[in-house]
Amino acid sequence: MSYLVLARKWRPRSFDTLIGQDHVVRALTHALSSGRLHHAWLFTGTRGVGKTTLSRILAKSLNCIQGVTATPCGQCQACTEIDAGRYVDYIELDAASNRGVDEMTQLLEQAVYAPSSGRFKVYMIDEVHMLTGHAFNAMLKTLEEPPEHVKFILATTDPQKIPVTVLSRCLQFNLKQMTVPAIVDHLQDILARESVPADPRGLRLIAQAAAGSMRDALSLTDQAISFSAGDLTAAAVGEMLGTLDQHHLLSLLRALAAADAPAILAVADDLAARGLSFQAALGDLAVLLSRVAIAQRLGHAQADDPLAEAVTELAGALTPDDVQLFYAVAVHSRQELALAPDEQAGFVMACLRMLALLPEGRVPPVTMAPPPALQAAPAESVQAAPETAPDAALKAEPPAWESAPEPPAVAAPAVPGPVQAAGGPAAPEAVSAASPRPPVPAPDPDPAPDRDPIPDPDPAPPAPPDEAASASDDWTDAVPDDLAEPFDAAASLGDLGLDPDASGVIAGLSAEPSASRPETPDPGRMTAQDWPAVAAGLPVGGAAQALALNSEWLSGDDHRIRLRVAIHTYADGGGHDRLRTILSEYFGRALRLDVEYGVTGDDTAHAVDQAERAQRQQAAEQAVEQDELVRTLAQRFAARVVPGSIRPSAVPPAV
Repeated sequence: MSYLVLARKWRPRSFDTLIGQDHVVRALTHALSSGRLHHAWLFTGTRGVGKTTLSRILAKSLNCIQGVTATPCGQCQACTEIDAGRYVDYIELDAASNRGVDEMTQLLEQAVYAPSSGRFKVYMIDEVHMLTGHAFNAMLKTLEEPPEHVKFILATTDPQKIPVTVLSRCLQFNLKQMTVPAIVDHLQDILARESVPADPRGLRLIAQAAAGSMRDALSLTDQAISFSAGDLTAAAVGEMLGTLDQHHLLSLLRALAAADAPAILAVADDLAARGLSFQAALGDLAVLLSRVAIAQRLGHAQADDPLAEAVTELAGALTPDDVQLFYAVAVHSRQELALAPDEQAGFVMACLRMLALLPEGRVPPVTMAPPPALQAAPAESVQAAPETAPDAALKAEPPAWESAPEPPAVAAPAVPGPVQAAGGPAAPEAVSAASPRPPVPAPDPDPAPDRDPIPDPDPAPPAPPDEAASASDDWTDAVPDDLAEPFDAAASLGDLGLDPDASGVIAGLSAEPSASRPETPDPGRMTAQDWPAVAAGLPVGGAAQALALNSEWLSGDDHRIRLRVAIHTYADGGGHDRLRTILSEYFGRALRLDVEYGVTGDDTAHAVDQAERAQRQQAAEQAVEQDELVRTLAQRFAARVVPGSIRPSAVPPAV
């Protein structure tokens, strides 16, 4: 006989052996015992929680040879054939592959016939939410009033997709997910009967990976038996599932409690070397932190916790605030891990974020040490660094007025080289500041003849192009205080023999051109012919723009403007207030806008624009008709211009 997998071999055969669905078992057993049987049941729940198993047990209870009972015998023909999947009056239909109206019509046609050997015909439709809308509509009448010998059992993992008309015709039972202790106890019972040794910690890993599904847990147990050669240890199960060893989590949490960044990085490197999932590591870390928080609140770890001693230790090493902080960072970082450049970087940053968010004083200050390559560098390069500073560059070359004597004549200030800006890179000239420059020679001390109370300084030598910008900046600092007096352009021009009135011309050339501002228009002088150009140029859009372009000017003064429109929508629309605000800004005064309804003429911006377009169109058509090439083609080949195909060469956008 071939091997039968654990999920099929140990499928519950009665309500008594069903695990984790006591609320459903109670309702069904009471209904069977009292004879209050509904004609349709709906079982909902995730995968592997017992929907199909409950359907088969219920079918056996309805067709057992002992009668309708909550405890079928399991020995009669109906019970054994239902368990084997060959009972003729128990029909299982997969709605995922039989979802059309034709399949449903065929099923309903067969339902009217009496059962062959049993008491009831039981139709079990799995994944019923996959049926089409027409198929649901086809079964509504039969589902509401089926024959007395027909029972419907519907199963689905997504009840939200089932029409309300179907839900209202069924008794709905929501099957719960299995808890981890319930799965562990059931697996221990099954493995004891199979004579397979198992570590409870390994079974707990399987139960956690099953995520509440007993069928998934049994399938993983089959896989673990094959992987570990019949010895289900925690190490073998963890390696098979690729889960994180709890010792790594404990080491990581101890490093976080001690604010030991090197230890955290070592754990991250170890996880990367083993090829483990960092996303799963953050999830397991959050679970461990929740157990630590529970231990802090209760004063002790949970009795069934395999890491009770370590959890109690961590509960004393961490404060409740730290646990909540680490938990929040772990949960949020797990969601953000997909945005990280790689999982290891995201995991490391999450752990460092936990340390960074700790209160001050909890994390020791970090002393920044230079890399090994810089530590081995010669000391001369480090000592020469201060000489490249901007202050050293400035001190290497004294200003001209410090080295010159004190005669009444003013020496021409020397134009220094470019000076490095604060915080900028050192200039090439500043790097060579270690060797002192030769001093700048003092200018000629012969005094100039006194022609004016304010002597004119000698022109400075022209600066090189690359030094012009820095020389202009240094000139301000190089001028002594006694020269910083107002400059009289007219007096200087007179000394040079020029017309003093030329200073006005020079001042006019040097002054910035002032922007000519247009004169503020007066609404009292506006005419109906002026309004279209003003309306087209207003900075407005939407309903206010439509009102401006389709309105006609009636009158205006310093306080009010009157317009007329030919469409009620524009007169009563929402653009009235907006246009009033724009006109007040345009005319530079607070204005009231009155819009009247009536017939408008040709003095609206829209009418003017249409007239201009018509003129341009007519001119374009005339130009084409008078074109020599067009006339030649029309004469020789009887060609004609297609009506409506001529467009002006340049047409402004429509207003």
